[in-house]
Amino acid sequence: MSQAIDFWFDFSSPYGYIASELIDGVAARHGRSVNWRPILLGPVFKAVGTAPLAMLPIKGEYSKHDFARTARLHQVAFRLPEKFPIGTQVAARAFYLIADDDAARARDFAHRLYRAYFAEGLDVADPAVVVALASAAGADPAALAEPLKGEAIKERVRAEVENAMRSGVFGSPHFVVDGEPFWGVDRIPMLEEWIRTGGW
Repeated sequence: MSQAIDFWFDFSSPYGYIASELIDGVAARHGRSVNWRPILLGPVFKAVGTAPLAMLPIKGEYSKHDFARTARLHQVAFRLPEKFPIGTQVAARAFYLIADDDAARARDFAHRLYRAYFAEGLDVADPAVVVALASAAGADPAALAEPLKGEAIKERVRAEVENAMRSGVFGSPHFVVDGEPFWGVDRIPMLEEWIRTGGW
């Protein structure tokens, strides 16, 4: 099989959520797999010198309109949560703890968590909600409880964020395929054409 697509995202990213509903289909059409890699945009925004789209003057209102419009375009269930944006540290930690044992289960967890937040409005910053969603994906909640609080997994997520920035990631979603970066859900058609043609 050809090289996997790296899919970097933050669980608080509406465009990341929409991309999460599309990227596996793109990969499957071209015999690729996807490396799901959650990060935290807070440190990234600090390094870049920006803020979440929805919090920017003028651009924020447009962005909220566009989140919903983009979801409708791709027929993805969406509603902007009351608490937005939120911290997604616990969600990212849970993902990597699950992924270390079962990548497919971690991907299922990611789908459940994204949909819980952006389709159902659940507060996925709440550790109890995160653990419940992990359990629904088949993870052992008892095995997650203590590790989620530990320094090892916190350091793991910090390392993933640093690795993302070293790889040129500055937003969510951000894809890298065959060494070529693509930022934004609106770049997925370009990403797919790049794969199909071998680049240009």
